Amino acid sequence: MSELSANLSLPFLAPAQAQKHVTHNEALTLLDAVVQLAVLSRSMAAPPAAPETGARYILPAGASGGWAGLEAGALALWDGTAWRVFGPGAGWRVFVLDEAVELVWRGGDWQAMPLPPQGQTGLLGVNAAPDMTNRLSVAAAASLLSHEGAGHQLKINKAAAGDTGSLLFQTGWSGRAEMGCAGSDEFSVKVSEDGASWRTALSFEAASGRAHAPQGVRVDGTLSGSGVLGTVAQLAGESTGALLETGEGAGGAYLRLADGTQICWHTLTSSAAGAVSWSYPADFAAPPVVTGNCASGGAHLLSAGSVAAGSAGISAWDLTGARVAVGSAVMAVGRWV
Repeated sequence: MSELSANLSLPFLAPAQAQKHVTHNEALTLLDAVVQLAVLSRSMAAPPAAPETGARYILPAGASGGWAGLEAGALALWDGTAWRVFGPGAGWRVFVLDEAVELVWRGGDWQAMPLPPQGQTGLLGVNAAPDMTNRLSVAAAASLLSHEGAGHQLKINKAAAGDTGSLLFQTGWSGRAEMGCAGSDEFSVKVSEDGASWRTALSFEAASGRAHAPQGVRVDGTLSGSGVLGTVAQLAGESTGALLETGEGAGGAYLRLADGTQICWHTLTSSAAGAVSWSYPADFAAPPVVTGNCASGGAHLLSAGSVAAGSAGISAWDLTGARVAVGSAVMAVGRWV
């Protein structure tokens, strides 16, 4: 049987040994030197002139004086009468007091502990086990993120536009809805009924802010706002304004649709002397279709002549073919683009 312990080389008591206290005290001295290891410094080139009993140091390379020739990295202990030197073993840890750093012996040298930066932790679980993918894991009925003085932001950052930054909602660990910037910088809301097939319900263009609903939209409530009734417009065949536009003036009233359709209507009195010019309340892009009827009693016919993009000549006739002056309702249907 060895006379020393395997790891710290502590001396064992032998059977029937005399003066057992000497061996025992030596083991205690060794334990006192290396357990809860903290050294005063690792940068002193020579031992201090009057060290305190129990003072410990890490020997630097090229040590001099009473440490001359000793191996760099070894531990030096002043036992009150002499310097005792210990060689560290793999995995030993030491706290260097004058630097406030913790070191570990590995690869034949004292190295900084492989710890996260101050205030950080690699994994954190709150009532749940974290892993290398879900480094923060929380199992609770709710989670609260509150403000400190004013507002509060939850930030989800991704490395590049093609990566994903999103919130995923699951049922039984199977995805059912996802919202965020998934695969692009455009914000989208996606849904799934099985966690495998996904449909984009709503997306927003990053450059313009325009919303797209590729699956269609069902509206069960009231539509309102300037996007419904406002100013219609088109660019390259696509609507860029409101759905509907209305207006009126001396020539009647009009309705414009976002698809390019325009309807104008008016009431006027024809003339027995000739056609009455009707200037539409809004111009057409090309001559429209003009129709109408006579509002007064009797058998009369209404006709439109000289139909142009901005006006038409309206005439009313009796059954003998003579122009008559009667109240009439007219309508023009065409395109505003």
